[in-house]
Amino acid sequence: MVAVMSTRHTPNQNHLLAALPAEIFERLSPHLELISMPLGEVLYESGGQLQHVYFPTTAIVSLHYVMENGASSEIAGVGNEGVLGISLFMGGNTTPSRAIVQTAGHGYQLKARLLMEEFIRGGVMQHLLLRYTQALITQMSQTAVCNRHHSVEQQLCRWLLSTLDRLPSNELTMTQELIASMLGVRREGITEAAGHLQQAGFIRYRRGHITVLDRSGLGSRVCECYAVVKNEYDRLLCDVRNR
Repeated sequence: MVAVMSTRHTPNQNHLLAALPAEIFERLSPHLELISMPLGEVLYESGGQLQHVYFPTTAIVSLHYVMENGASSEIAGVGNEGVLGISLFMGGNTTPSRAIVQTAGHGYQLKARLLMEEFIRGGVMQHLLLRYTQALITQMSQTAVCNRHHSVEQQLCRWLLSTLDRLPSNELTMTQELIASMLGVRREGITEAAGHLQQAGFIRYRRGHITVLDRSGLGSRVCECYAVVKNEYDRLLCDVRNR
């Protein structure tokens, strides 16, 4: 990964880093390295040792569980609201999931040792990370329920809305094959669902680009899972965003 320094990128674009008191931020900021996160880059492999944690700013990273036969599906997404590497401070040093960049962008990496030193101090950093972890567990649980009980169209609407929440625009660069892999469904199912949403005037899809034209329209088709997860993030992390 190549660092790309630019005045357009700041750690405060990540909500957790933005919520840190000045004293903690000043300790960590010299060690926060701005990195490029290109589409498809694997940040963690299942079972790998965690050397760094990552705070996405403009990138979105997908956590996948990979089966023995190579099949996989997304169990959670992490964007500017969170951090990658929670297993580090939850008592382990490896993760059972693969972390792969879903939407290209940037983020900040921090050596795992430095995060653990700050976590062990207790206080605000520990509090924020534990509340974020609870919200992430809610996302994982609701994703499992959604994939089992709701239609492909509902799952696609949930995925689109949650992705938009982490982006500054209504444009997504994503092929139907990648979306199908994220949701763990057949590509034909995504093609059909996307076609219905396009016919309804909610999205426009062409050549790997999705433009959301009517967000409220997606909201009318989405299942309850989107609101459950969003409300839990708001409840647990509202103090993070308001700092």
